[in-house]
Amino acid sequence: MMQSQRELSSFPLSSAHKVKLSSAGFLTVDDLKDVRPTELAKDLRVSASEALDILTTVQGFSSKVGVSQTRTALDILRQEDSSRGIITFSEQLDEMLGGGVPLCKVTELCGAPGVGKTQVCLQLSVDVQIPEAFGGLGGEAVYVDTEGSFIVERLVDIASATVEHCQQIAAISDNAEQMEALQTFSLESVLSRVHYYRCHDYVQLLATVHLLPDFIKEHPKVKLVVVDSIAFHFRHDFEDLALRTRLLAGLAQSFITMATANRLAVVLTNQMTTKISKEPHGRSHLVPALGESWGHASTIRVILYWENKQRYALLYKSPSRQETVVQYQVTVGGIRDVCEDSERVRDSSPEEHPPAKRPRH
Repeated sequence: MMQSQRELSSFPLSSAHKVKLSSAGFLTVDDLKDVRPTELAKDLRVSASEALDILTTVQGFSSKVGVSQTRTALDILRQEDSSRGIITFSEQLDEMLGGGVPLCKVTELCGAPGVGKTQVCLQLSVDVQIPEAFGGLGGEAVYVDTEGSFIVERLVDIASATVEHCQQIAAISDNAEQMEALQTFSLESVLSRVHYYRCHDYVQLLATVHLLPDFIKEHPKVKLVVVDSIAFHFRHDFEDLALRTRLLAGLAQSFITMATANRLAVVLTNQMTTKISKEPHGRSHLVPALGESWGHASTIRVILYWENKQRYALLYKSPSRQETVVQYQVTVGGIRDVCEDSERVRDSSPEEHPPAKRPRH
């Protein structure tokens, strides 16, 4: 039987949902093709989150049944070696990540408010667009904002500095290919290639992630998807922890599939929470939010934190790189290495944002 003709009654859905689907005329997988969560919720007279849960279950199981193309380990290695990462403009940070934020993987940036998570995301949204003539990807970015922390003025600052940097490189090298690439790499073009979504609750976030694969098909140059932050609505809007765990697991699978199927980077930001020690005299410490199970969602996890009025990045989890700590700073032009002569105008004071202790393993 073709997967598109599989009956919906064969999926692990509740009996009530199966009855509602059948009554509304949804009998096979193909009947749910291109149906949006809001439309399904209206047809079934269920909540938007229930409708999205149904679509996620059906699509998730459908993708698992299909036979994937076999590749050798050598093919995978060559593909990863040939992939360029998205640079951050901090040489030390890029080196720590193995050449920038990698494609085909999910990278999570965790840290306390004000440490620079959004600044890194804005930098990446610009840098993913650097033309191939300069060693970049010439791509586009999708920015999903859940906290309202996206500030277009900061994006303008970072984009202006990046474009100017490329112009200086082209002028020094007198490279005709680079000069030609600059014709389509300007402040206006950079801003027009950052596709912005604002999600005000977790249902909007789930719906946006559900629709992103179709958007990416229409915009094949998208090489970066940012969600800033993944934790916000799931920390404040939930009382049903079992539902939260299930929805987060579905999101994690969606991000992994999105990254590998489209050869793009998914970057998530996460907040920090205090973990109380169970030992009688143990000390509490900061850990990434959303619990230990969520820690398996990302391929790479980086902890950003304050220490002695300086910003640091700890490579907390990586399948191929050793744990490393590097220093970085936020300048008017974006993320940079720390050096004595650097301008550090944008760095926030630790008095405004108390330093996060280095997390323990």
